Amino acid sequence: MSGHELRAEDLGAGYGERSVFDHLDIAFPSGRITAIVGANACGKSTLLRTLSRLLPARRGRVLLDGRSIHHLPSRELARTLGLLPQSPVAPEGITVADLVSRGRHPHQGLFSRWTGTDERAVADALDATGTAELAERAVDELSGGQRQRVWIAMALAQKTDVLLLDEPITFLDISHQVEVLDLLTDLNRSRGTTIVMVLHDLNLAARYADCLVAMAGGHIRSVGAPEIVLTEEGVRQVFGLDCRVLTDPTSGRPMMLPLGRHHAQRDAGAEPRLALADETLPREQP
Repeated sequence: MSGHELRAEDLGAGYGERSVFDHLDIAFPSGRITAIVGANACGKSTLLRTLSRLLPARRGRVLLDGRSIHHLPSRELARTLGLLPQSPVAPEGITVADLVSRGRHPHQGLFSRWTGTDERAVADALDATGTAELAERAVDELSGGQRQRVWIAMALAQKTDVLLLDEPITFLDISHQVEVLDLLTDLNRSRGTTIVMVLHDLNLAARYADCLVAMAGGHIRSVGAPEIVLTEEGVRQVFGLDCRVLTDPTSGRPMMLPLGRHHAQRDAGAEPRLALADETLPREQP
């Protein structure tokens, strides 16, 4: 396990004169996967940016192993804590291999040379994200989904013990979304990497995260295992949405089904159940 402790104490952040959150306290489970969920503009990305020092804190502090990240040398921090921000921008014309290689910069000294360890880290990251065949392509020629996987490869090549990801499955189709989340789970289980990520899909968050942090209006409404956070009342408080919460037959985790005006349950008193796909198919006559 990585054993690194990341926590925020009395944290406040914002942009210009606008405060996004204030007096926020949160500790992230070491060696676990945490997903931050909530409606748009609730403060999820701002929290992640402040945790990584990308955005200065207005008050309070972020502690990594009991030390303020604002007092740590940049290279030392980057060897322990990695960040994949929302909508990163690559230098014009840079190739995939060059971009992913930049993930190794924190491990390079002033006069150190590129080593076999660096080479393997980049190759492993390209293979893990299915981007090895794109290595010589220019990043700005790729599709949105391909670019997202390349950025994830760069974050993996950095090989940090704590990894922060802001909407890592944005632009990806469902198969690649699951593939990336499986990859992060493998990383967590094999290396004990502490992963904190912002996700919009509540069901994928509940399936893959050990801990959910639900935010609303710049406040943390609930923290805990998916079974504790993802409840019908919890979704109503955080998203203003009526829903039904069932048990995912695949993972055993909670699964949220939204109720719209046109798809409310026909019989409000009936017990919700899941129908398997083959139950909807016509039965073959004997």
